[in-house]
This record gives sequence, structure tokens and C-alpha cells, in this order.
Amino acid sequence: MKNSSFLWLLAVAVVLGTFSGCAGQSKQAAQDPSPSPALQSNATANEAETTDSLSAEEEALFEDDTNTWDTEESQEIALVSDPIEPFNRTMFYLNDKLYTWVLRPVSLGYRKVTPETVRVGISNFFTNLTTPIRFTNCLLQGKGRAATAEISKFIFNSTFGVLGFGDLFEDYPEMNPDREDLGQTLGSYGIGDGFYIVWPLLGASTLRDSFGLAGDTFLNPITYVDSTEAGLAARGVNTVNMLTFRIEDIDAAKKAAFDPYEANRNFYIQSRRSKINK
Repeated sequence: MKNSSFLWLLAVAVVLGTFSGCAGQSKQAAQDPSPSPALQSNATANEAETTDSLSAEEEALFEDDTNTWDTEESQEIALVSDPIEPFNRTMFYLNDKLYTWVLRPVSLGYRKVTPETVRVGISNFFTNLTTPIRFTNCLLQGKGRAATAEISKFIFNSTFGVLGFGDLFEDYPEMNPDREDLGQTLGSYGIGDGFYIVWPLLGASTLRDSFGLAGDTFLNPITYVDSTEAGLAARGVNTVNMLTFRIEDIDAAKKAAFDPYEANRNFYIQSRRSKINK
């Protein structure tokens, strides 16, 4: 029962994480945009990525603009297999309704009563907390300098930054490397996307990134919180807090898309490939 509750909350977090693009660094994530994986992927005309400053989550998650795709890039995206499109479209529709009817109104209410400085601090806290995910994947990709930056930030922000609520390095680009996750690590090893899939609650993904998400779950400290209620509360706060910085961008992107599902798919694939190639 405890594991089921945890997985449910993780799913909700990733939905927003997807809108967020990647949970980036503290304020950067907040101003951007993590973010999971169905809502953010709708953003075909916006940039994706934030935090882990999160998401984040963290990114996020808005680096790439789909209006700048070149012909070769568009052709590559078109080659991504989508053998279960009817199922994917159904899940995309349900996830969109979750955002419209639940997550969006809750986030608007939370934003109205919570000062921005508090929301940025909370974003910083969760970015700092998920350092093990980024640090481990930097090592797996042989990015020693980025790994050093991640662990150094964690040490100083956890102490002098008061448990990570303050980001002492937000104005130092060299101390804010690109967010890394296991899906990107697998991609850097030459493992292809596999087929495209939209998970209920989790949102846009591929077969490779789905395995990556499962692996990153084991590196997330929240996974090991003894109290189910505390774990659920932490993920819920992180999810809603991240979305407060991205509502307008998400809404604008949804209105601009001719075919939201196709825009969602193309944006997600392009964004992931861009991050893997960095």
C-alpha cells in the first residue's frame, strides 16, 4: 500500500515535471519553468527546462524552441515509433484534464497566498534534495567537472544555504551544469528512444526514458521517507510549487498548438535529444 501511494505521487510530480521540462537550478527553474513528464511537453513554442528546481523539479524545466527546428531535425523526430497512438492520445487527453481541472486551479490558489520568495526557496530546497540523481548521472556520463559542481553546491547549500532553501551559487553559471538523469545517460551510451508512450499521470516518455525514470526513483531521497503521509506531502508541495511559475507558459502553448498531441510528442523528443547531445 505504501509503495502504491508513493508511485502515485511520483506520477503526479512527473506530470508537472513534463510541463516544467527539467527541474533546473533553484530560481532558474522557478523563472523558467523540471518537469516531468505530459503538461510541459505541450509547450511547442516555449523553451523547456528548469529544475530539479523543480523540478523541477526539477526543469526545467524551457531551453528549446520548436519553431527553430531544421529540416533534418524534424525528419528525425518523425521517425520516432508511435505504435500505440490510440492509447497515447487517450492518456494525453486524461492527463490534460487532470491539469485543467485539478492541478491548475490548486496551483493558482497556492500562488495567490504564497509569496514568490517563499516559493523560490521551496524550489531551491527540492533542487538541492535531488542532487544524488544529477550527481550520479554526471559520473555515469564521465562529466567530472559537472559532478564536482553538483556535490559542492549540495554541501554549501545544505549548510550555509540553510538546508538548501538558499542557493549560494545562482549567479555562477559554472556551478549550474545542465541537469542530468538516467534517461539521458542511457541515450549518451547510444541506446535509442524505443517507441513513444504517454503514461497515465506520468505523461510523455519513451521506452528508454521510462526505464531511466524508474532508476532515478531509487536515487531520490524522498523515496526513502518512512512516513507515507510525509512522502506524499513533500511530493505534492513540490509539484504544485513548480507549476506556479509555469501556468501562463503552459496555457499559451496549449492554445497555440494545432494538434496538441503531435506537438506534445515532437516537443518531447526534440527536447530530450537536445539534452542528450549536450
